[in-house]
Amino acid sequence: MMKNTFKTIIAALFVMAGIISTQTAQATDGYFGVGYGAQNIGVAGAGVAWYKNSLISGNPAARVLLGDKYQVGVGFFNPNRDYTVTGNPSGMEGTFGLAPGKVESDSKLFLMPSMGANWMINDKSSFSATLFGNGGMNTDYPTMTFGDQSSETTGVDLAQMFLGMTYSRKISKNHSFGVTALLAYSYFEAKGLATFGQMSSAPSKLTNNGHDSALGYGFRLGYLGKITKGLSIGASYQTMLYMSKFKDYAGLFAEQGDFNIPSTWTVGLAYEINEDWAVMADFKRINYTDVASVSNEMRTPMDPKFSPLGTDNGTGFGWQDINVLKFGVEYAGIKGWTLRGGYSHCDQPVSSSEVMFNILAPGIIEDHITVGCSKELGDSGKALHLAVVYAMPASVKGYNPMDFDAAQAMLGNMVPNQTIELKMNQIEVEVAFTF
Repeated sequence: MMKNTFKTIIAALFVMAGIISTQTAQATDGYFGVGYGAQNIGVAGAGVAWYKNSLISGNPAARVLLGDKYQVGVGFFNPNRDYTVTGNPSGMEGTFGLAPGKVESDSKLFLMPSMGANWMINDKSSFSATLFGNGGMNTDYPTMTFGDQSSETTGVDLAQMFLGMTYSRKISKNHSFGVTALLAYSYFEAKGLATFGQMSSAPSKLTNNGHDSALGYGFRLGYLGKITKGLSIGASYQTMLYMSKFKDYAGLFAEQGDFNIPSTWTVGLAYEINEDWAVMADFKRINYTDVASVSNEMRTPMDPKFSPLGTDNGTGFGWQDINVLKFGVEYAGIKGWTLRGGYSHCDQPVSSSEVMFNILAPGIIEDHITVGCSKELGDSGKALHLAVVYAMPASVKGYNPMDFDAAQAMLGNMVPNQTIELKMNQIEVEVAFTF
């Protein structure tokens, strides 16, 4: 019976891979999701020390405490993104001014499926397989933002999918370790960037080349321990995922099309106050500076340190490493129900000096409020789960680094002429079924 179930789940995972690879979304901790799986999202992604919500992409060490479990879910994601340019272009030779006004991105509803299964090998070890979308970056502006006459729209489309295979083991009554082997698939497309061709090392591999794909690998380690009655500690570390290059965009991304997935680590505490209440808190670090194409600053041809797009030191999105704080609470005092709430705050990865290139990837959300619930369906272990995320409005404002005030320039003062403001908010609804 278990063998047949295993085959069914694995087959379904590969079917889901095809589904997820057609979906994109704008994730929320930069371009990582605020959480994974409806239960974990309901507590804003907190719970590295709380085993109950760990199946989809939680602490690998927690899976051995789950028992046999299967889950499928889907998220409905609504990101709202826009940019506003203030000030008319100077028209000076060698400058690059943008058309003034506000432009909203189209493509405002996305689906993000997930699936996971955990099997107990014996009472001290388990194996699990999960498939989930990491999100990515997506913009679709219905205008020629950068003046590319070969494309009526401007934007990027980056999606990432992970397949995780986890071995989890108890090493004593109160302590466990786990390791997850991760396989990753990404695809990317850019449109409307031909005007940057003069800044690229390979203009034919800069934009409008359709979707390109990349494969990669990495792993995650986890520890979970019960310190005293009701109090647990957890930690996990995910390596950078080493991806093959986007060869069709070797003239856009630094290091000839390289776009690895940055490393992360998380530590946290969970306290089970009594059989009804549990609270949890996590600290997470996302190391965007691992990846040159994400973290390299924008430099213009007038900058002595300028390096063409696609080279090792070529312009990236200028994202900084960020810290993330997550807090969650669960209440199980109503028979058959579990109620959840959470709050997550992350640093701003985009500085005001990097707004121009980040028109394409405004991953600027900082604060999330989440609620969720689970309803048991009889005594069979089946349950329905729901989570709702509201990503509070965020904005970043800065100058266009490629346009200057003409009158001041004649006096030798290079004063910025235009401002660019990025804005974003999001709503996500996640539904899942456990059996």
